[in-house]
Amino acid sequence: MASGKEITGKIQSIGNTMKVTSALEMVSASKIRKSQDLMSASRPYIRMMRRISGHLSKANPEIRHPFTRVSETVEQVGYIIVSTDRGLCGGLNNNLFRLVLADMAGWKGKGAEVKLVTFGKKASAFFRNVNVELMGHINGLGETPQIEDLIGAVRIMIEAYRDNAIQRLYIVTNVFVNTMTQKPSIFQMLPLPPTEDEEVREIWDYIYEPDAKTLLDAVAVRYIEGMIYHAVLENLASEHAARMLAMKNATDNAGDLIDELKLIYNKARQAAITQEISEIVGGAAAV
Repeated sequence: MASGKEITGKIQSIGNTMKVTSALEMVSASKIRKSQDLMSASRPYIRMMRRISGHLSKANPEIRHPFTRVSETVEQVGYIIVSTDRGLCGGLNNNLFRLVLADMAGWKGKGAEVKLVTFGKKASAFFRNVNVELMGHINGLGETPQIEDLIGAVRIMIEAYRDNAIQRLYIVTNVFVNTMTQKPSIFQMLPLPPTEDEEVREIWDYIYEPDAKTLLDAVAVRYIEGMIYHAVLENLASEHAARMLAMKNATDNAGDLIDELKLIYNKARQAAITQEISEIVGGAAAV
C-alpha cells in the first residue's frame, strides 16, 4: 500500500487538474451562447441565397450554370473538412475523421482520387499523414471567424470544379444539435443539390443587370461561400459544447478519484495507527 505522503501528493495533483478542467468547462459554457447566436444569425442569409439562386435558375432554364453540371464519371472528389484548432473536446474531431475516411474509401474503391482543403489545425495535422492531395489549409479562425478568411481556400475548390479538376465537392463538419449532441456530417456542395423550398417552385421573372448568367454566377458563388461559413460556425458551436461536456466529465471523474484516494489514505492512516498501538502494547507486555 502507498504511503500517506504519496497518497496526499496524488490528491493534491488531481485537485490541481480538477481546477483546470472546471475552469475550462465554465469558459466553454460562456462561449456556447455567443457561437449559437452567430450560427443562428447566418441561417436566414443562407436560406435566402439558396432561394434567390433557385429563382434565377428556374426563371432562365436556357442558362446551364457549371455548378449544376452533373458529370457521368467521377475521377476526382474534393472535400472541405472543418475541424478545431484546439483539443480537449472529447471525440469531436476523431468521429469526424472516421466518417470522412470511410467516405473517401468508398470513392477510392470506385477509382476516384481525393483532394482536400482543411480548416483547423487538427484536420491539417491528421490528413498530412493520409494518402490524399492537400490543396490548402486554414488555421486560427478564432472565436469570431470571418467569411473573408475562408474565401481563398474556398475559391481553390470552386475553380477546381469549374475546370473539371474535381467532379464532386463535399463539406465535412460537425452539426450542432444541442449542447449534448454534435453530429459529424457530410454535405454535397457541388453540383448544387435540388432545393426543397416551396417558394422556389414558382417561376419568377426578373430584369437583369448586367445579364442573367453573370448574376447567377455571382449568387451561386456567394451561396457556396455562405454555406461553408455556416458550416464553420456550426463546428465552432459544436466545439464549445463538446469541450464543456468533456471537461465536466473530467471534473466529475477527478472528484470521484479524489474520494477514492481519500478512502485509501484513511485506511492507510488507520493501519499505521493500529500498528503503532500494537507495537506499544507488545513493548509494554515485554516489560
